Parts: sequence; structure tokens; C-alpha cells
Amino acid sequence: MGWTWTLENSLGEVKGRSEDFESRGDAESWVGEEFGALLEQGIDQVRLFDGETEVYGPMSLHAGTE
Repeated sequence: MGWTWTLENSLGEVKGRSEDFESRGDAESWVGEEFGALLEQGIDQVRLFDGETEVYGPMSLHAGTE
């Protein structure tokens, strides 16, 4: 298992998971490119995982918030 994002609403409920990425950089690039589409789908925050280990999060997709 590689690097993945959990996709969550504002309450922290998991609404999906990204595809697997080979590197952290690839995963971070993907969320940077897709954040607008994710917001349109009702995703408010994400968490980054390396396999089953949470690396960081939650990270808000809304400007000016963490």
C-alpha cells in the first residue's frame, strides 16, 4: 500500500479515499491539483496516510483555515 488521502466532510466523516500514490510528493501534488474538484464534491478536509499510518491531518481545503 502506498500514500493515500482520506477524503472527509467538515465533521470528519470519511467520504472516500484517493488512489494510491508511489510517493508523498505525488500524493501532495494530486491534492494540490484536485482540491477545487474535491470541494465541489463536498470534501472539506483530507488526511494523508503512508500505508495505514496517518502522516498528517486533518488539513482543511478551505482558504484561510487549517
